[in-house]
Amino acid sequence: MAKDLIVSFGEMLIDFVPTVSGVSLAEAPGFIKAPGGAPANVAIAVARLGGRAAFVGKLGDDEFGRMLAGILRDNGVDDGGVSFDTGARTALAFVTLRADGEREFMFYRNPSADMLLTEGELNLDVIKRAAVFHYGSISLITEPCRSAHLKAMEVARQAGALLSYDPNLRLPLWPSAEEAREQILSIWDEADIIKVSDVELEFLTGQESVEDDVVLTLWRPAFKLLVVTLGEKGCKYYTKDFRGSLDGYAVDTVDTTGAGDAFVGAMLTKIVDDQSVLQDEGKLREVLKFANACGAITTTEKGAIPALPSEPAAVKLLKRN
Repeated sequence: MAKDLIVSFGEMLIDFVPTVSGVSLAEAPGFIKAPGGAPANVAIAVARLGGRAAFVGKLGDDEFGRMLAGILRDNGVDDGGVSFDTGARTALAFVTLRADGEREFMFYRNPSADMLLTEGELNLDVIKRAAVFHYGSISLITEPCRSAHLKAMEVARQAGALLSYDPNLRLPLWPSAEEAREQILSIWDEADIIKVSDVELEFLTGQESVEDDVVLTLWRPAFKLLVVTLGEKGCKYYTKDFRGSLDGYAVDTVDTTGAGDAFVGAMLTKIVDDQSVLQDEGKLREVLKFANACGAITTTEKGAIPALPSEPAAVKLLKRN
């Protein structure tokens, strides 16, 4: 079995996106349903770029849940790690698109199926095949999913996988900001690769700055790579041997949903192909330019999954710049 599988763990849900940008949820004349959930977006991003991806998580045994499992399969993602809950619904999120393409969320999860995943329901065979095991923090919010998340990380680590973490902060889902910060940082030291946004950096450090001295308060000696994404301004990267920054790409932004997930999927797809990029700054810069391009393209269309780019689309943007 080729050891290049990227396994994403966590939530998959339906985003309801307004048909019109720049209005509140109450003012929206209608909504388009869009499959979402950051870990699922990453899995599909990987598959669309030609990588091998699997998703592990729980959906409701309802029409939306079956639809989402079908979307994973249609996009070439292994859904052998998906289980279904007969008693709880698939999660829903209503997303407001502000005039600048940024988002606000209102969630329907009380509880949703993804929160009810247990350790016993984990497909350990899928997790043990991972070359990279990727996860967020939403699965840490409540039991039993939190214990399932910690168990999955442990199994992946023992099987030799690289652990990749994108906290993907969604404050409305947490009981409090303090709890969010504490839980997000509770698994911080376990990761090999971490990607945070500038907004998450500010939240975790309590400082409105992306300067190196602030970022490095989050660095741990065991990390292989820490990346801070800066939206249209690009990204900053840190390894134990080097650090630097890269500019983003100017595009006509419609909706930023999924841009970070496209970035992560692109980065992991390249790293799993050649882990020496983590020790070679020249190679890493090429990987992160590619990831920046994938993130940028994703903002040019509404919804995450429809907008995730193929390799030729990303290469075209890189050539233009």
